[in-house]
Amino acid sequence: MSNLFSLDGKVAVVTGGAKGIGAATARVLEGAGARVTVFDLSSEDDLAFGSLAVDVTNEPAIKAAFTRVVERHGRLDILVNNAGRVARKPAVELDVVEWQAVIDVNLKATFLCSRIAHPYMKQRGTGAIVNVASIMGMSGGLFPNASYQAAKGGVVNLTRALALEWAGDGIRVNAVAPTYVDTDMTKAIFSSPDMLKKVMEHTPLGRLPEADEIGAAVLYLCSDVARCVTGIVLPIDSGYLAR
Repeated sequence: MSNLFSLDGKVAVVTGGAKGIGAATARVLEGAGARVTVFDLSSEDDLAFGSLAVDVTNEPAIKAAFTRVVERHGRLDILVNNAGRVARKPAVELDVVEWQAVIDVNLKATFLCSRIAHPYMKQRGTGAIVNVASIMGMSGGLFPNASYQAAKGGVVNLTRALALEWAGDGIRVNAVAPTYVDTDMTKAIFSSPDMLKKVMEHTPLGRLPEADEIGAAVLYLCSDVARCVTGIVLPIDSGYLAR
């Protein structure tokens, strides 16, 4: 059964993979045998070391980066759309520039990267795209976060739409929906005892997942174990959505 989780010979791209959930996911996929390239603004522009400096909201830059990956490795099998941005403030204080920046990084980039990856996967008749959504895209949330919740809600339904549209091309499209994970993006929550207490009150299991546990869920969705799984959103939420 363990061989079903092997990604030997597979080529993967992880966006926003320089740190946090993205970096953990890249490590997990590499550990399963995949050749992983990270797209991230803070990455070194060196494909030999598995990273490219890419603005994933810029269509020409994305196209150029995928071209480099395929020229280097000869194929593309896996895309993990993980790049994210947050503006955690009340909606009445959220200006349109901040709103748009969050929508662009979380939703527009997911669409662009998926659309650009599609022909490479279609050519082989197989592929796996995993989008990193959030419990905030499936619930009203705990803290003011309107732009992030709207963007991640869009990611949830974009996942379903692309799964149906591309199933005939042999491309599976799924998403994971993490609860709060201790990363730079959630530093304000994890550094505030009051905010963290509120999170834990909505966490039935009494523990929050770590970044590599999100990576393990992504591995499952990329692997042959999930070869008949498409169009789902898998919560890794310690019971948050069951409340």
